[in-house]
Amino acid sequence: MKFVQRIAAYALPLVVGASVCGCSLERIATRRVADTLAASGTTYASDDDPELIEAALPFSLKLMESVLAQDPDHRGLLAATSAAFTQYAYAFVQQDADALALSDSDVAWAGWNRARKLFLRARDYGLRGLDTGHPGFRAALDSDRGTAVQSVGKPDVDLLYWTAVSWAAAISLGKDDPGLVADLGKVSALIDRALEVDEGWDHGSIHSFLVTFTMVRPDALGDRKADARRHFDRAVELTQGHSAGPYIAWAEAVCMPDEDRACFDASIASALAVDPDADAERRLANTVMQRRAAWLKANVDRWILPPLDDSAGSEPPP
Repeated sequence: MKFVQRIAAYALPLVVGASVCGCSLERIATRRVADTLAASGTTYASDDDPELIEAALPFSLKLMESVLAQDPDHRGLLAATSAAFTQYAYAFVQQDADALALSDSDVAWAGWNRARKLFLRARDYGLRGLDTGHPGFRAALDSDRGTAVQSVGKPDVDLLYWTAVSWAAAISLGKDDPGLVADLGKVSALIDRALEVDEGWDHGSIHSFLVTFTMVRPDALGDRKADARRHFDRAVELTQGHSAGPYIAWAEAVCMPDEDRACFDASIASALAVDPDADAERRLANTVMQRRAAWLKANVDRWILPPLDDSAGSEPPP
């Protein structure tokens, strides 16, 4: 009996040590996978084949979620997952629904509803990321959004941006949901804080988003179009004209509501003139956005009548 007890006494630390080591190795492996996935966006961003990325992203998104289930507080992966769901929902779900709406509104609504759910999933990952670095952030945002966002600084500008963009996108597709629309003030607080802490982040992405958001935000003061124009000019400056996004944002947010065909034509022409290969980090985004520009151009007569003369219309962007 004593022999068995001695064996157990010697073996138990070895078993416990092996178990602890195994858990540690598993955590290390999970963390390494999470780090790799968090950095994978650059590989996708430089691709020039949207169909390949569209086919690959669902697997990547579910893999991200699986790893987050094992490492739920990985700040980098939470940000990357929020970004990936937002981009997938816009580029490959919402845009398909927009195109279908011209021929089959019922099918389009199904696509828009799916996109809205994906945007909300992206928002929730962004909020989780902000909660990870700033415990209690989401609850604070509900109670006092102005004070809550002041706790977030430049290191978390990506989370501020992707949370705001995904939330705004969900609201735009869920205008029949009063509770969701009521969250626009939180979107304003998040994106304004992002602008405040790092206005040049990601080559002007914040300004490019604000071209559109300024035209619809409920708390806008003064001349909306003038403010949107300032954001447009800054976005073009920061991208050195190598991004189609600001031009399309101006075309859709300003020219189309004004039914300004000259403005629209000039903006779309500028978007289509961008060379996707001039900036490898934005190659995929430019390719996707130029497809949208071409679609808008092909269908513009559905939204804007041709100008009566060449001099008609407000000043288009350069």
